[in-house]
Amino acid sequence: MGWNLSLPSFLDPVPPFYRNRYGVTMSQITDRLHPKQQHSRFWQNAHLYFDRVYQTMHLDEAWRAVLSSPKRVLTVSCPVRMDNGHIQVFTGFRAQHNNARGPFKGGIRYDSSVDRDEMMALAMLQTWKNALVNLPFGGAKGGVVCDPHKLSSGEKERLTRRYVSEIMPLIGPGQDIPAPDAGTDAQIMSWVLDTYSMMVGHQELAVVTGKPVSLGGAVGREEATGRGVMNVLRKFLKTQNKSLADIKIAVQGFGNVGFHAARLLDERDATVIAVSAKEGGIYNSGGIDIDEAGRYYRENGVLADFPGGEVITNEELLTCECDVLIPAAMENTVDESIAPHIAAHIVVEAANGPITPAADEILRDNGVTILPDILANAGGVTVSYFEWVQGLQNYFWEAKEVNDELQRIMERAFDAVNAKADEADCDYRTAAYTIAISRVAEACRVKGLFP
Repeated sequence: MGWNLSLPSFLDPVPPFYRNRYGVTMSQITDRLHPKQQHSRFWQNAHLYFDRVYQTMHLDEAWRAVLSSPKRVLTVSCPVRMDNGHIQVFTGFRAQHNNARGPFKGGIRYDSSVDRDEMMALAMLQTWKNALVNLPFGGAKGGVVCDPHKLSSGEKERLTRRYVSEIMPLIGPGQDIPAPDAGTDAQIMSWVLDTYSMMVGHQELAVVTGKPVSLGGAVGREEATGRGVMNVLRKFLKTQNKSLADIKIAVQGFGNVGFHAARLLDERDATVIAVSAKEGGIYNSGGIDIDEAGRYYRENGVLADFPGGEVITNEELLTCECDVLIPAAMENTVDESIAPHIAAHIVVEAANGPITPAADEILRDNGVTILPDILANAGGVTVSYFEWVQGLQNYFWEAKEVNDELQRIMERAFDAVNAKADEADCDYRTAAYTIAISRVAEACRVKGLFP
């Protein structure tokens, strides 16, 4: 069938600490892996964050490798006939990390940077994210190595349908429910739905989320991650006796997440002074018209020529004078070379894994509060959960119900993390991971091992 199923092998668990504060260097971690199993920096970072917290929780060491290893990783070959008649073979992945708490759940990414390690790391983060907001899901992530901007609509459709046909053994409404991620959208989720439904012989709305509303999608799903970012930041500011009207914000990344986060914050009287996309962005100390900037970006594909501000690079945005920095693009955006120069007092991780562990340490030493990704950007998967439930029941909610329930869940999660941080006298990332890992570990412990 053109697919192979393999489990990553580890000689032993990732060491619990890293140099300076934690005692082991990144190279020592790599040295302890199998020589043929050298892993990417992002994969290593995901495990460093996990291990940093796990060693403080006094849990049974026997479960460490179980909790930090993916259950399975599927690699598939996707031959596609291109518009010019040639056949191009794309490589796809589906990584499933842990399903102790329920079916796997996670997005599908189309990007030239996609690789096996990235999928495993993102699936692991998804497990913690789902557990933190107390959804009955495990974590997964899928992707195809491609540049979606260079594919026609027909090529993307043929690629999507082939990819779905190849991962069919793993997905289903009670097994693994995909969703959009970087480079994919509601249209692509429509093709996922149709391909799966055709292959099983009946319409199966709950097999995928992020669909158009006309095909059973949840109202508000497109803006859900950005709305969750807004909910968490607003709730945190209340603990500091501040409001959104008091702050200036810079948003790095102007895709679905970054645009909607900026738009919703702007609508609530925050001043968004800088936004950027891959090629750079714009800065205006008096504030940017986000709706106009979004319209210009959709029409032109760049922000640099937008007349509402001066041109800046992505690095200049990350280090500009602001109260809140929101990295909303890709992983490893803020590393140890950037972290010392960040002027913001609050960083909200709207992207997955945008801050490396070394940068995280620098920022915390500099007194920067970090609202971690597994909390701040959980709005998307939360509304995906609503969509999944609606698909199973064939009963659909109004926009107010979706937004109100999303706010309730995000604020409840923040309150739990804030309470844990106060109780343990720790940072928010440590508190969030402690809650998430404990929930997954408890589910694993109670279920036991089979056979």
